Amino acid sequence: MNAIQPPGALVAEPPFAIARPGPEAPSSPLVFASPHSGSIYPAEMMAASMLDAAAIRRSEDALVDRLVEGAPAQGATLITARLARAWIDVNREPWELDQGMFEDELPDFAKGRTARVAAGLGSIAKVVSEGREIYARKLTFAEARERVDSVHRPYHDALARLLAEARAAHGLAILIDWHSMPAAAGSGVVTTRHGRGCDIVLGDRFGAACAPVLTTMVERELEAMGYRCARNSPYAGGYTTEHYGRPARKTHALQIEINRALYLDEATLEPTEGLAKLKADIERVTGVLAAEWKRLK
Repeated sequence: MNAIQPPGALVAEPPFAIARPGPEAPSSPLVFASPHSGSIYPAEMMAASMLDAAAIRRSEDALVDRLVEGAPAQGATLITARLARAWIDVNREPWELDQGMFEDELPDFAKGRTARVAAGLGSIAKVVSEGREIYARKLTFAEARERVDSVHRPYHDALARLLAEARAAHGLAILIDWHSMPAAAGSGVVTTRHGRGCDIVLGDRFGAACAPVLTTMVERELEAMGYRCARNSPYAGGYTTEHYGRPARKTHALQIEINRALYLDEATLEPTEGLAKLKADIERVTGVLAAEWKRLK
């Protein structure tokens, strides 16, 4: 999975991939996104990092792109980031930057006082999971701007176009933003229905990012298959959900966080036997959404 690219690779390689439904797939307004499963770590990043090629992957939503790769056959357009979130996190505002990481003064429009920056997880992360610092040197704002211009901005330009196309064709757009969470995060969730521990967290910004029927529909299908679901805790939805989720403007956004223990060995980032089952179950949920999306109209 991991790919360390030579300098200049960002010019030659697109920062994301888009897979569209074929002519035999059902027509739907579904747009699926996997912003954190990218596994390309440019050589210039590795040269500046104090982490090795294995340690730097600790924040990667490994294999989520494989879990949702069947979505186009079910009628959903799929966009997946190819560059690692540690290089630039497209599920953050572009200028969420930590001044302490940079040798020069950041511009006034930089947002250095957000909770995500404080946690070391701005658009350019300071740490990977378990709090390990990434960089052995200070970065420059020019480096940050290049990452925003070459990856973050094109990704969101493309995602915005896909949502606009869905609205034009169907009268609304439904964005599902797919993520994975550490098993420890899932085990720490306390819900009234399941007690301690959950398999999947549905984040709809506490009802602000999508119509309640969408969250309920997904929750119903997942729980019918035996998954323990929680809502908005500990993940209510990131930048993508918050930025695009505008039900009054015919765009519904839902973030889905999957417990990695369901499909992944967290130590090696290799798939377990659970991946095939989870992938098939996600395809079943996708099929239901593709069949019932008109309930959101």
